[in-house]
Amino acid sequence: MHGAIVEDFIRCVREIYQTDELIPLHEPRFQGREKEYLIDAIDSTFVSSVGQYVDRFEADCARYTGAKYAVATVNGTAALHAALLLVGVKRDEEVITQALTFVATCNAIHYCGAEPVFVDVDRTTLGLSAQALEDYLGEFAEDRNGEAWNKQTGKRIAACLPMHTFGHPADMGRIVEVCGKYHIPVVEDAAEALGSTLNKQHCGTFGRVGVLSFNGNKIMTTGGGGMILTDDETLAKQAKHLTTTAKQPHSWQFIHDQVGFNYRMPNLNAALGVAQLECVPLFVTKKRELAARYIEWSQQNGFQCFIEPEAAYSNYWLNAVVLENLSERDAFLKATNEQGIMTRPIWEPMHRLPMYRHCRKGALVNTEWAAERIVNIPSSVI
Repeated sequence: MHGAIVEDFIRCVREIYQTDELIPLHEPRFQGREKEYLIDAIDSTFVSSVGQYVDRFEADCARYTGAKYAVATVNGTAALHAALLLVGVKRDEEVITQALTFVATCNAIHYCGAEPVFVDVDRTTLGLSAQALEDYLGEFAEDRNGEAWNKQTGKRIAACLPMHTFGHPADMGRIVEVCGKYHIPVVEDAAEALGSTLNKQHCGTFGRVGVLSFNGNKIMTTGGGGMILTDDETLAKQAKHLTTTAKQPHSWQFIHDQVGFNYRMPNLNAALGVAQLECVPLFVTKKRELAARYIEWSQQNGFQCFIEPEAAYSNYWLNAVVLENLSERDAFLKATNEQGIMTRPIWEPMHRLPMYRHCRKGALVNTEWAAERIVNIPSSVI
């Protein structure tokens, strides 16, 4: 890669963001009614896990995504953990997922006492490959009384956990279809995909359960927060019960009927979320405009930007460029960061991390390809 092209890219980013200061990878934007709602929550004195904004945020999020039910949690990882428990994942079982993901995806599996099994991603989506999934199940899965079991390990395949990388929808139609053949419930890690749709259906609503994240670096934020999405009323009730310490309703007694979790979203965070969610349609529009500017510049300068998959409408949470090889990736990262343009490589693939190296995996050709080439570039709402 010629240094002149990198310098031109840096000028392009500075022109977009109109600053000579450090340009972060992704920072939040507060331009709605955040202060108004936060002050109202404080004045109500309901600042913790009880308050009108929690209920309102859940209702607003269900309406926006098209899910029938939404249950707010303290963060996206907690939502993932609870979602896996809701579909029946237990200790010493297997959950199929992708190695190209943020570590929270696999950590949530581990919290259940289960183990991740890694299959490859598609280069067109960077999400779980339906073909790789089908190939893996065709080789190792067998039906036992309507459940999928790994005939080599003797363990139940309890769930499939695809992730929508950078907000780009994975091939959910085929993934759900393949899992349906083997009676494997799908839990969608849509942490990065609020506002993204596939064939006009919102990410997080294809599987039996879906999960969103509202961390400070997401398209909208509650400071820290997550959401469980489902169309199953029974699961929604179980999700609310499980994430609120499994306390049975009573006017004064403290009766807990199972080991639950204190995964409740505080009312203050929910107040922020209500205001931020009102801005999400605008945020998506602005982020897609930013992506279009990057794509136009790349086409004019021989770069390659990662572009949304076919039939997808992506929120472009993080824009990404695709470099030629590992050497060019590292040179690009070094040059941009030294000049105050925050760029980052894709996550270290999970099968390389010490706690997950022992896990079963298929051929991860596309995962390795992406890890050596993908770089995220500044993506804050313009």
